[in-house]
Amino acid sequence: MNELLLGLVGALVATNQPLAVSNLVQQQTGVSVSIPNPNDPAEKELRQLMIEDDAALKEVDKWIRDNDAFAAQGAGESHEALNARIMARLNTVRTNYENFLQRYPGSAHGHLAYGSFLNNINDEHGGMLENEKARQLDPQNPAAWNNLANYYSEHGPITNAFAYLAKAIELDPTEPVYDQNLALIVYLYRKDARAFYHLDEQQVFDKALALYQNAIRLDPDNFPLATDYAESYYGVRPLRTNDALAAWTNALRTAHNEAEREGIYIHLARVKIAIGRFDEARAHLAAVTNAIYASLKERGERNLAEREYAATNPAAGGISTNAPNPAGAATVSTNPMVLRTNQPPGVVRQIPALTNPPPFSPKLVAPMPNVPPFSPKIVTPLSNGPAVSPTNSGSSHP
Repeated sequence: MNELLLGLVGALVATNQPLAVSNLVQQQTGVSVSIPNPNDPAEKELRQLMIEDDAALKEVDKWIRDNDAFAAQGAGESHEALNARIMARLNTVRTNYENFLQRYPGSAHGHLAYGSFLNNINDEHGGMLENEKARQLDPQNPAAWNNLANYYSEHGPITNAFAYLAKAIELDPTEPVYDQNLALIVYLYRKDARAFYHLDEQQVFDKALALYQNAIRLDPDNFPLATDYAESYYGVRPLRTNDALAAWTNALRTAHNEAEREGIYIHLARVKIAIGRFDEARAHLAAVTNAIYASLKERGERNLAEREYAATNPAAGGISTNAPNPAGAATVSTNPMVLRTNQPPGVVRQIPALTNPPPFSPKLVAPMPNVPPFSPKIVTPLSNGPAVSPTNSGSSHP
């Protein structure tokens, strides 16, 4: 048993457990952490507020889904009436948070929770102000830095997002979400990253990919993370064949079901068509049987036929201008319910055909520390807790 573990056991029997644990972690790792005391009356009240917050958001979501279902049958209430009911419900939560913070203005966790609630109801400026208050009250809390980076990545200046995520990683190097988010914005804002980090374009790609890889090292079984990382190779010029195929092979290892696996087969086929490995691409496409991928499979088969014909008939003059462009259409999503069509500006998806592609072994490789190119927003983690994606629960609390 190492010293840190022994110390933690001792801290658990201390009178003030949160303070003992925080002091021990700082002594052993050099990282200062803020651990709330669950017995603090303010923390207990805040926890209840957060439970009510989540319940309200789930209730509102159900109202919207139910009303949409009724409207499809010619019933349901008007948008005006539904909006009024929603605002009344959410204003109750807003008032409760404001009352709490009037009584506990120094609660960094309270400001983080309120900021997350405001972000979830699309008051991003209000959320930013609350996260800034939390950062000032507790500058050692990485969640505040991450949440502010989220805001700056959308509203600028983007350099703040670079700097704030670097600080979040410094404060908690074990949280994969922070590496994932920094990788995302470095990848998407390559021109700004070049100027900020004094790198050329290939070095910017290297930096983003290394951050992705570290996130996967920390969270190796995260399927969306693995697939997003693999997708990032579509924007790299020239195509890094071995790395792209290894990334998709790793993503295949993390798939949870056959639908997810078949989405990966589509991607593997696309890359292998581009580099002339036609038989392997054909086998991948043949393994796709789910109807949700039918149009993508058909497009891949047409592209395979065009590319293969051009490769074996040089006199034909290359690929027909009528050939489907696998990258020009919607990006294949490994989520069977989603096809990404709203690609961020500046991200090019066309896969160039390579001459003399380097050899690649089809065997599974160890999960690499990689992460995503695409996400509508940066993932917002819980404050001192597990990460929560806004596309899932829509809520992020301390």
